[in-house]
Amino acid sequence: MSLLWFLIIGLAAGYLAGQIMKSKMSLVGNLVVGCVGAVIGGELFGSYFGGGLISALVVALLGALVLLFIISLIKK
Repeated sequence: MSLLWFLIIGLAAGYLAGQIMKSKMSLVGNLVVGCVGAVIGGELFGSYFGGGLISALVVALLGALVLLFIISLIKK
């Protein structure tokens, strides 16, 4: 069940990050960015936030934003 929550939070975080950064990725791209962003966010910001669904979404969103920023730098 935790894998399902990870994918749902990753999809939501990827979608939100795509909207914030004006990214034109597909739904699958958003899922990948969100899931990788959740891992990155967990490593970077995991100790600063408590447990729970909202904090997991915030951490995943921050990680996805960092990932999208890095991708945009590489594309240029």
